[in-house]
Amino acid sequence: METKGYSSKQYTQPTKRYVQTMDLNDDTELIRRYREAHDKEHFWREIGEGIKQVGILEMEIYILNNRLVMIVDTPADFDWDKAMAKLATLPRQAEWEQYVSAFQQCAANATSDEKWNMMERMFYLYE
Repeated sequence: METKGYSSKQYTQPTKRYVQTMDLNDDTELIRRYREAHDKEHFWREIGEGIKQVGILEMEIYILNNRLVMIVDTPADFDWDKAMAKLATLPRQAEWEQYVSAFQQCAANATSDEKWNMMERMFYLYE
């Protein structure tokens, strides 16, 4: 595993961050296919466009075994609930959610908000 770290985007506006977690089905082949669905070559262009359209600045997913952690950076005035409601109506979003549900520990018809569990920040370098 790489330990060099990852570059972070810099923003010219105040931002906030959301962190969510979800588990994949604990199956090596399904996890391989889930990774492939999210690689640059296979990721559905419309999904990325929709994520940006609702105001998300950056979205990253990290994986350890079958545990996912998603980090989402947004403008400071971002309204999560409104953005997710809008995202759900955008082209191919429902199809994408149905497709990736085969890899995830969730109901086949679950929405993104039903799949991902919002995490609570319990520590930061207090300043």
